[in-house]
Amino acid sequence: MTSAGMASGFAAAERVAGGAPAPVREVYLDYAAATPLDPRVLSAMEPYLTRCFENPSAPYARARAARDALERARADIAHLMGAKPDGITFTAGATEANNLAFAATDGGVVTDAAEHESVLACAKARGGAVVGVGADGRVDPERLRAAIGPSTQLVSVELANGEVGTVQPVREIARMVAAVRARRLAGGSRVPLWLHADASQAAGSLSCNVTSLGADMVTLSAAKVYGPKQVGVLWAGEGVRLRPLVRGGGQEGGVRSGTENVAGAVGFAVALALAQAGRAEEGRREEALRSRLEAALAAEFAGMVVSGPRSPKRRLPGLLHVSFPGLEARRLVVLLERRGVSVGTGSACAASRMRESHVLNAMGLPPEVSSGSLRITMGRPTSVDDIDYAAGQIADAVRAEMRRMGLTPEGMLDRAGGLAAGRRR
Repeated sequence: MTSAGMASGFAAAERVAGGAPAPVREVYLDYAAATPLDPRVLSAMEPYLTRCFENPSAPYARARAARDALERARADIAHLMGAKPDGITFTAGATEANNLAFAATDGGVVTDAAEHESVLACAKARGGAVVGVGADGRVDPERLRAAIGPSTQLVSVELANGEVGTVQPVREIARMVAAVRARRLAGGSRVPLWLHADASQAAGSLSCNVTSLGADMVTLSAAKVYGPKQVGVLWAGEGVRLRPLVRGGGQEGGVRSGTENVAGAVGFAVALALAQAGRAEEGRREEALRSRLEAALAAEFAGMVVSGPRSPKRRLPGLLHVSFPGLEARRLVVLLERRGVSVGTGSACAASRMRESHVLNAMGLPPEVSSGSLRITMGRPTSVDDIDYAAGQIADAVRAEMRRMGLTPEGMLDRAGGLAAGRRR
């Protein structure tokens, strides 16, 4: 499918928020928050929304057809993850899958301070240990190891951060967890230790092969790979025993009761297959777009701070996180919306309530820097023209806010406190 075809889903609306006339052009750059449903995915789902609508748990032939489609989807997703189908549990999104992973253990948990809110909330509820991250958002496996105590049963680290794009060293962490597990067994301890990786934000750009990752549980979300919203997966390895959060009819192997979302599962399988098949080529394309936008903005604003790792291998290809010290991200978002450009300020969960970013706090960004932060993410429909248009509109909006605040370029650079140059290298 062409970018132009998908972009048609973002045709200019007649009105925008506040009743203002719609801008001449609409450019959506918040794909980390939500992706549009790929028409190929919708086409695969359509029969199970209309003709083959039966409950897959019913005993008659038409229902068995729905059951067969559900199990094919499970097998297809398992194959894409290098896993067995019986390890796949369908959920209503990544948040539920993360909660299900935490519910599999009784003991202590360890995670890092830059995780998604659903993981941090689970860790907090269990009184878990939360370790810090570096200035690039990356967690040191040794810090995680030091936080593991005799009763720790779960370590949870995302594969890639959805706010600044940091790719975490999950394979290295998996080796560390395996070593701790081996020492426990050698010492006579039977306390289990599992590694959970939330790969939701990464599945469109990185491999989600569970053997390669070395994790014991992996979370995925259809909504991040141009599939349907409120459809997720938790894969669990053979040694992990999941415990239900929702009780009832015993669907999903007794782990998740309730009538299965056949259309959603089918759509997820197609969406994940498309994402994994095209991830290398699309990753290179999005990385070039991100570099183009970053270069354009850096040329205009010497005080701009770019957050996240500088190495392409440690960073999601289509995500650019920039801060304009001294400005307010909320005002920039509104100004850009009026100009037809939609960007985020962090995870959609926190941004909807305009809360301060816990990720940027964990990375040590001072408030005067983090308050002016934008998360700009590219997707399949994003074109070079979109990036050039967005670059011009972002620059205009930033300059307008600088004038309103009486902030000079030198003043922005001073407020960056030396971060700007250091984080652009």
